[in-house]
Amino acid sequence: MEYLNFEQKRQFNEILQFLGESLDITQTQFDAAVRSYNVVGEWLSSPESQLYRYRPEILPQGSFMLGTMIRPINEDDDLDIDLVCRLEGKQSSWTQADVKAIVGNRLADHGTLKKLLELPDGRRCWTLQYYDSANFHMDVLPSVTSTGYRILMERTLTEAEASAESLAIRITDKYEDNYKTDSIPKNWPKSNPFGYGIWFESRARISGREIKLMTEAVQPVPKYQKNKLPLQRVVQILKRHRDIMFNGDEDKPISIIITTLTARAYQQETDIYEALQNALNRIPAFIEERWSEKHQRNIKWIPNPVNPEENFADKWPEKPKKEENFYKWLFQVKNDISEAIGQSSMTSIMESLKQPFGENLLNEALGGYGKSLLHQRESGAMKMAASTGIVGEVGRTTVTQHNPYGKSK
Repeated sequence: MEYLNFEQKRQFNEILQFLGESLDITQTQFDAAVRSYNVVGEWLSSPESQLYRYRPEILPQGSFMLGTMIRPINEDDDLDIDLVCRLEGKQSSWTQADVKAIVGNRLADHGTLKKLLELPDGRRCWTLQYYDSANFHMDVLPSVTSTGYRILMERTLTEAEASAESLAIRITDKYEDNYKTDSIPKNWPKSNPFGYGIWFESRARISGREIKLMTEAVQPVPKYQKNKLPLQRVVQILKRHRDIMFNGDEDKPISIIITTLTARAYQQETDIYEALQNALNRIPAFIEERWSEKHQRNIKWIPNPVNPEENFADKWPEKPKKEENFYKWLFQVKNDISEAIGQSSMTSIMESLKQPFGENLLNEALGGYGKSLLHQRESGAMKMAASTGIVGEVGRTTVTQHNPYGKSK
């Protein structure tokens, strides 16, 4: 990749910052999602519910929890909100199928939620489709944990050396052979979205900046996060590039692989430019090869950081197109970023980014960047380096403000 001088890097980093901000869902969308899933949680946990004694709780997972959710390419498309319905224990005879059905039946008992409930149910989740101006759907994953799990979670979130593995949950999956027969949760499929969140937070942490991604995310009313960390922004930018490149392709690189590899490759860089460039160079080093008894050969392995025996690339052997598309995408995004870095002006940089990231999004980011420059000019903070003529916050010559009469103030 090309390398920029200090001032070019600062400007490119600012463009990436505004690009990331343009990808964020709005606070209105965030608040609507939180209100909606709180209604679900209150209904499931009300005293007349069959689930009441098991203290049902609705919690976010995935990109909504991690702060890496991005707007869809088409503004009319749905946001996908992933949630966990967590039960502390269950009736001893209940199988996965029973837990799934009881959660679904309770949702259907609510007049409004019944209209939103999509049938049939999904492999693991119940889906609530919100219409009109909401533009999102919520996938609710039934799960079972041990008693005292919430206390364990809160303790883990505050410990210096958190044991993320201890936050594993047992989930329902109707494709499992024991779905209708086994009532022992330890034999059910295991997932660990909250342990993964703690791991991601540990990777995102940078010196001198306190963060509470998980502590905030799992509160009853989580706060909208406007100021994101460099790792969050890099993940958002890479996911957007993926969406543009593979718009509508079911074999596109999946978000959990992009998020995990980027987090592993991240080295606590404090600006987005360095973080993005270094991550793209380092990602291949974190794709392992392991012997597979099932396939009788070495296969690609991208381990779940809180469950190393789980392979996020487990679909690649059966669907080689997924593996092929991942490497195509990695090659293309490196090329696109290199091409942008190699441009001679901010205008040409922005033009080179329009195709890989979308013209509307880049125009929005450019608007934010322009407002930032105007604010710097008006505050007298903008300087021009005498030797290069590059505009920025360092240099010797102050860029003067201009009035409508053509005279400098």
